[in-house]
Amino acid sequence: MAAVLDISPREAEVLEQVRAHLSNAEIAARLCISVRTVESHVSSLLRKLEVPDRRALAQRAPEPVGAGPSRPAPVLPAPLTSFIGRVSERALLVEMLKEHRQVTAVGPGGVGKTRLALAVAAEAAGEYADGVWFVDLVPVTDAGMVAAAVAGALGLGEQPGHGMTESVVAALADRHALLVLDNCEQAVDGVALFLERLLATCPRVTVLATSRARLMVPFERVYPVPPLSLAVDGESDAVALFMERATAVGRPLDPPLFDHIAEICERLDGMALAIELAAARYPTLGLDGITTALSHPLRMLTGGSRAEDRHRSVRAALDWSHALLEPADRALLRQVSVFVAPFTAAAAAAVSGSEEGLVADGLARLAEQSLLVVTACPSGTGYRALETIRQYGKERLTEAGELVETRSRHLRWCLAEAADLAVVGADWRARFDAVADDLRAALAWAADQPEQRADARRLARYLAELTFTRHLVSESQGRYEQAAALADDPATTASMLRHAAAVAGCRMRGDDMYRLHLAAAEAARRAGDTAVAACDLATIATNAYRFAGKFARKLPSEETGALIAQARELAGEDPAAQAAVALAEAARELNDAIGAAHGQPDDSVPEKIARAERAVELTHRAGDPLAESAALDVLTGALSWAGDAFAAAATARRRIALLSSTPNTPAATHELIEALGEAAEAGLGTGDLPGARRWARQLADHPLLAEVGHRAMSWLLVADALAGDVDQVLTGSVRFLDAWRRAGSPPRSALGPAVAAVAMIHGLRDDHDARREWGTVLDQFGTTPEHAYGYGAIFDAMLLLHHGQAQEALERMASEAGEVWKWVTWIWLHWYVALRAEATVLAGSPDARARLADARTVTAGNPVASAIVERAEALLDNDQERLLATADVFDAAGCRYQSARTLVLAGGDHAARGAAALADLGLAPMALN
Repeated sequence: MAAVLDISPREAEVLEQVRAHLSNAEIAARLCISVRTVESHVSSLLRKLEVPDRRALAQRAPEPVGAGPSRPAPVLPAPLTSFIGRVSERALLVEMLKEHRQVTAVGPGGVGKTRLALAVAAEAAGEYADGVWFVDLVPVTDAGMVAAAVAGALGLGEQPGHGMTESVVAALADRHALLVLDNCEQAVDGVALFLERLLATCPRVTVLATSRARLMVPFERVYPVPPLSLAVDGESDAVALFMERATAVGRPLDPPLFDHIAEICERLDGMALAIELAAARYPTLGLDGITTALSHPLRMLTGGSRAEDRHRSVRAALDWSHALLEPADRALLRQVSVFVAPFTAAAAAAVSGSEEGLVADGLARLAEQSLLVVTACPSGTGYRALETIRQYGKERLTEAGELVETRSRHLRWCLAEAADLAVVGADWRARFDAVADDLRAALAWAADQPEQRADARRLARYLAELTFTRHLVSESQGRYEQAAALADDPATTASMLRHAAAVAGCRMRGDDMYRLHLAAAEAARRAGDTAVAACDLATIATNAYRFAGKFARKLPSEETGALIAQARELAGEDPAAQAAVALAEAARELNDAIGAAHGQPDDSVPEKIARAERAVELTHRAGDPLAESAALDVLTGALSWAGDAFAAAATARRRIALLSSTPNTPAATHELIEALGEAAEAGLGTGDLPGARRWARQLADHPLLAEVGHRAMSWLLVADALAGDVDQVLTGSVRFLDAWRRAGSPPRSALGPAVAAVAMIHGLRDDHDARREWGTVLDQFGTTPEHAYGYGAIFDAMLLLHHGQAQEALERMASEAGEVWKWVTWIWLHWYVALRAEATVLAGSPDARARLADARTVTAGNPVASAIVERAEALLDNDQERLLATADVFDAAGCRYQSARTLVLAGGDHAARGAAALADLGLAPMALN
């Protein structure tokens, strides 16, 4: 590598984040750039630093500054040796990729499929504007993990509410890219299902796959990879490969030896791996020795199925190389074949049961014989076997009768590694990523061994916890369910199912929450713990009300009522079960009240609040902070429904304080994410903009939401827009829009306030094109009552008032707050009332005085809303001193836009200062009525 590399400052920043093992979406969120920009930088860095993948890239430090590329470079492994020949094969495959969207290069292990695919991909890269991406499926032991492997190669994390396949499809939906899937025989069924979905929804993506067998999908175009060409017109790719590899190990060959080498290559059937292994032996055996050594294995392996699929020559070469090893090195080769990822000498020693120093010497000898490849690991020098050699080693392990013993040691090593990873440190991600595939492989084996059931359950739970910490939430849910299935007692089964349900909540999968809690209740009943079963049943009903938007199937009231009745019957005198039932009943009553027809809250308001308060009290007594958090959520909803914004905000803050000291479990994470959003909303509703922005920022920065920036950024965009922090809105909106589109542009009405807020900011900037773009997004959510009478009215009114259209603003908020209380109660009430009062004054309405008096009463205690009302009254009274005083109030409340607006309304020299302040914010000048 050159001493000075052409790496830009932004690429250096991206590289630092890759070193922390962040996904592309997480990097985009941290650097406030789009995911596509991150992908381009990562592609460029892989090329410039000449490393094969993100794992290797993570170990490289930033280099001096330079300029970046204009388009993505191929994201392909960098071959350690030159590629020889295959001119016609490359040309044919390149043409096939132009005509067909899915081509599978098929052939036996060792024929050279991977190297051919890499050469073809590099040659064709210029045809794909969004780059070429390589995915090695060797570590994939579960067909369901194919999409996760592709996501990892693309730098994608998981989007809650979407599976990995959905996340990949959304990321590639509009991309013109080539995806290289290597070693598909590891999970043929999973690859086939993944490709059907990918190619159906990503019309500009082409796939080049390598496999030992066809994928058997209707759109597949198969290319059988032939062996290397033997002597044709005095030329031979096979001979050229032998001579080049022999020269590389220090013994150049003379051209007169061509015929002898050609004979060897012919006996090896032109198989690339066999030829490379033979060439590696040339310095010690010479051509005569190689010829002699090959004779015996070839006679032993004549005929049979392996000869039919051309494995004969590969096995011959491997048998020959194996026979030349010392007995200890043979044993080591077969023992390390259980590793699916690069491993260290210490790991190999643990699995072989030998001293580390002796193992290190043995690994070095195996690498010298080209049976292992030296690679970089986070903890030092690592080793890996090519897949064909690894499969050979596993066969030898079985033949030696050592499979169970070696697998068992590998399982114990994985359990120790997993236990060590339970303590999260600075380098945790890199250490987890280095061993994750081995943990999965060990679990896949142990789960099928009755005598290993207990250890398999332990490893499944470890992996569930670790993948949740790594934000691989769909895998985490599956691992918890696997641990439940492996448990020997129903109480443990129930516990694992509850954890799985909590992860499902983080994934926005309400129906899974229902299924898993129902199964947990049944397991608790089998364990004889009816009180715990009652808690599970009551939790199902509570979740149906609290998280209705996460359910694909809305639970009928009769069904939730039956669940509560069952829970009540099973609860007995148990405090926790009684608290769970009380919480479910409070949630049901509040839901019924909120879902009632338009109109003011009825006379049962105190009763609804009392029920929620009772649930809070009971859950607190039961000593369950997460249940208490759920009860506080219901109480917050009851208070906001009643119009008591300040009590609701205080309850939301109380909930945050409660959760701040709870252990970091899936259930606690689920509660915290919901609580942060609620606290941010509560702060907006009471005019606590600094608090709202603080909670919203925590939500935006939560690592579990890194892949769903539209959800993460939603309330922060609203808070920043109301404060007038234009730069933050413009930056955050990039992340929001990029993530929303990658998620498939879901028409979620809950995102409406954020979209309307961004549209308003563009309107204040007089950026009409951008406002139209965001208006188009908003239109996809439909015209909801919340938009008509809540956030939509508020943001429209602010924009109209900025442009001096007070009468139009008043017409936009024509409805009395009491007439639309359901949509302006909670966070919008004070804003609606205050802005309506200001519009009344600026429009010269005769009832302005009365409206100001009413507004003053409603907004009392809200620093921003009450200052808007005070400013309007000062304008009505022509009281310059009172008017200017509100500017200081707005500044203290963190509302820079309203402060600048006050100065403009004050006129004279103050107006010039105000105009300058608006310009500093990046906004267009105000128009006066």
